[in-house]
Amino acid sequence: MGMHRVLMCSQSELIGQAKQGDEHALGELLSSYEAYLRMLAEVQIGRSLRGKVDACDIVQETFLEAHQAIGRFQGTEAAQFVAWLKAILSTRLANTMRHYFGTQSRDLRIEQRIQEELDHSSASFGGMLVDPNSSPSQHVQGQEQSRLVAEAVSRLPDDYRQTILLRHIDGLTFPQIAEAMGRSLDSVEKLWLRGMTQLKREFSKGVRT
Repeated sequence: MGMHRVLMCSQSELIGQAKQGDEHALGELLSSYEAYLRMLAEVQIGRSLRGKVDACDIVQETFLEAHQAIGRFQGTEAAQFVAWLKAILSTRLANTMRHYFGTQSRDLRIEQRIQEELDHSSASFGGMLVDPNSSPSQHVQGQEQSRLVAEAVSRLPDDYRQTILLRHIDGLTFPQIAEAMGRSLDSVEKLWLRGMTQLKREFSKGVRT
């Protein structure tokens, strides 16, 4: 219901309401990007923190900070709002890295690197299912494509999701994925094929919603 309202109504209007203190509008906006941000965080945690923290916890910290800072958000459009959320997410991830690696001082270079990697991951999600032969209803542009694909990936079983993330976001070969997951090459290739088939179905559902 919340997702439907965000997609049908003007996000600019919801952003304006949220900035004026409308908790419901802000909650609807944040929930519409929760799965997307969780996937970005999951990829980054896998690269840098080796599973030491839960992506859901990082996203909740991001949302808490967004609630506290929404009055200072200067943008009015959805793309600006998403960029703002990703910047908060990168800061939370950098803080978590400092905690686990014992670094006290803030290093803006780490935050910049994480931001760049989040942008790269987002672009990779966006290009994961680009198919010139797909139906017109499946052609979604830019940030919306990235969000819908990330949401579809988030709904996959763990083994499918991990295989697809390692293949399409981290760019590993199938032998490398087999080694990372402790599986045979044949089983990994089958997981990928089945996972991509289910991903396309899940993505189509999201486009039609």
